[in-house]
Amino acid sequence: MEKFREVLNLHLKHRNALGYCLVSLLTVGGERIFSSAVFQCPCSAAWNLPYGLVFLLVPALALFLLGCMLNGSTWRVLTGCCSRGCCAGLRKAWVCLNISVSALVAPLIWVSMALLGGTFYECLASGTKLAVRCLCRNSTSSCSAQLPLVPCQQAQEPDMKQLQKELQRELTAQSQILGWSLIAIVIIVLLFFTSINRHCSPISYMQLKFWEIYLQQEQQIFKSQATEHATQLAKENVKCFFECSHPQECKTPSIEDWQKISSLYTFIPKEQYYSNAQIREQKQKNQSSTSQEYAMVPGPGFADSSDMNSTTDL
Repeated sequence: MEKFREVLNLHLKHRNALGYCLVSLLTVGGERIFSSAVFQCPCSAAWNLPYGLVFLLVPALALFLLGCMLNGSTWRVLTGCCSRGCCAGLRKAWVCLNISVSALVAPLIWVSMALLGGTFYECLASGTKLAVRCLCRNSTSSCSAQLPLVPCQQAQEPDMKQLQKELQRELTAQSQILGWSLIAIVIIVLLFFTSINRHCSPISYMQLKFWEIYLQQEQQIFKSQATEHATQLAKENVKCFFECSHPQECKTPSIEDWQKISSLYTFIPKEQYYSNAQIREQKQKNQSSTSQEYAMVPGPGFADSSDMNSTTDL
């Protein structure tokens, strides 16, 4: 039992990293299956380019959209947005940027692995005029005719076979160079923006850790209380329906209160408010006192990407 609890705690502590690892493995496996079992280059000067581009980019686009759909922050931003008039603002743009960055993990892995494999790039590049100018500038006229046939390797003559192999090696080298370059650029950009984000953080490292623990506990308590309250309200309504009686008063937060705790979190440097629920309670507590104006800045990304964003967990 202790071992199971340790594994569960490890999963809860590193669930984001484990989730990204699982997505990466599934993406790599899917790309390998597509490139070996599904992809069949037409070996035509007219169709190589569009066919290769479709297999390289369309799955990446589908993975990006799927990542946005599965991100709870997406629906936190969109749900009730028009009624609240929240279609603009720096904070919302920042949250949308975080959503896009998270959703780009799988597409970038797909494109990188596809380029390292070289199958898709060989097909699409062999159908372009740029490849003809680069690879056949010092070759015979047969080079431009053989280039679209390189992915299929269907030549019968020894000279043509040798030419196709040489062209394939060059295309594979180009594809792998592009793949490793993309990986390096992504890592550098990710490291740069992570460093800038931490450097500009309004709170210290240990307070950030405390904040994460607080949000985890608040989420667990919120789910427990929400389940208990919803069960009590449902029982009361069903009981009154069958007994044809009037339900007893059951206090439920107002629509305004729900909107306040569902809105994007904004950090107030002068006050230690760690969630929208705490901000709401403190504001209600201080309503009778003199109103104060505070400078507000965007909070850390995890404050808007908590488990409470997903209604399927409740």
